[in-house]
Amino acid sequence: MNDSPGWAVPGPSPSDGERPGAPDGRDGTEGTEGGTPPPAGGPKWSAEQPPPGEWSSPGAPQAQKAPQQQPQPGAGWGSYGGPQGTQGAQGRYGYPGGPGQWGKPPAAKPGVIPLRPLDLGEILDGAVATMRAHWRSVLPITLVVATVIQVISVLVQRYTYADLAVVSDPGSQESLEDVLDALGGSMVAVLANAFVQLLGTIVATAMLTMIFSRAVLGHGSSIGEAWRDARPQLPRLLGLTLLTAVGGVVIILVMLLPGILLGSVGIAIAGGLAALPLLIWLALKFSLASPALMLEKSNVITSLRRSSRLVQGSWWRIFGITALTGLITAFVAAIIVWPLTAVGFAIGIADGGMESLKNGTAATGWAPLILSAVGAVIAQTITMPIQSGVTVLLYVDQRIRREALDLELARAAGLENYGPAAAAPPTGG
Repeated sequence: MNDSPGWAVPGPSPSDGERPGAPDGRDGTEGTEGGTPPPAGGPKWSAEQPPPGEWSSPGAPQAQKAPQQQPQPGAGWGSYGGPQGTQGAQGRYGYPGGPGQWGKPPAAKPGVIPLRPLDLGEILDGAVATMRAHWRSVLPITLVVATVIQVISVLVQRYTYADLAVVSDPGSQESLEDVLDALGGSMVAVLANAFVQLLGTIVATAMLTMIFSRAVLGHGSSIGEAWRDARPQLPRLLGLTLLTAVGGVVIILVMLLPGILLGSVGIAIAGGLAALPLLIWLALKFSLASPALMLEKSNVITSLRRSSRLVQGSWWRIFGITALTGLITAFVAAIIVWPLTAVGFAIGIADGGMESLKNGTAATGWAPLILSAVGAVIAQTITMPIQSGVTVLLYVDQRIRREALDLELARAAGLENYGPAAAAPPTGG
């Protein structure tokens, strides 16, 4: 592996269940070295304890360095224990760091996260720390994308709502053909606006993924470097996004179809309610497909499979972290957007009087639309990196837990004698 964010797996994916000793779906944090179960009722001690007086934390000076073993060909990033055999996260972090350190084993931290399984606080802190440390790259990307999206959205809303207000006026003499033309034009404008938003979000997500991947290693990334790294995968990321969106629409239509065919509103509502948990489950199941596609340079189908296997066994944990992140970002966005929207609405009422409340122009005038857009730009500039960062760090965390990715990240970050090889006693005379 090199220090670039192209984290391609050179050999068979360990999450595919092809490596002996690493059954599919097994979370490395719950295993022990060599597959030996821990004693019942006792702490999960590592099977290989270091000799007294010969263990030091990563990066500390040592009297004698053990020869560093190179990963075996074909092992890739997925070998649970690298060259020393099958080993999960519990085996790699089986050495307690003293009183109170059971849940927080010592680990190197070359970048924004420690190289070990992460908890919720460390994932959120890593996303925010990347924004602070690399704001010159992160914020301009999200600011430009959010500004372009909101400018187009304001224009579409302003002229689309104006046309609809004219044709829907009870005193209007517009013909049916004019009404249909106005509705058709409005629909085209809305779809075009949605497509622009989709493209902008994809570009921002791709570039932010590359910046966060470098931040994990402690490396900076300029906007130009992030664009060069992300550009080759943009068509595939667009395909992945469209495929998941179309899949969601198909699921909803299939669940609504019995009610539509039978002409029963109740059955249609029941089908829609049944589709909701299915969509949530699938969304979380494939939530790590985007970073897998970008960082492993894989195709759409492979990235979906990778996400499915990485999420397996950790669905509820990923759901909780993702839901909490969504609540936090929604709260931050509401604090920014709502006051500006209220001010714009008040200006609209002041300009148009009470009549503007009846015809809807109080919310579709230039002042309310522009102020709402300004709030949305500020909110998206802040929240978009947090959401992208949490997704990338969840992907990294799952690979650390299942595939010993921390060992490869340590090597890419230039850390020597890190991991099981460093914990082994010196050999030779």
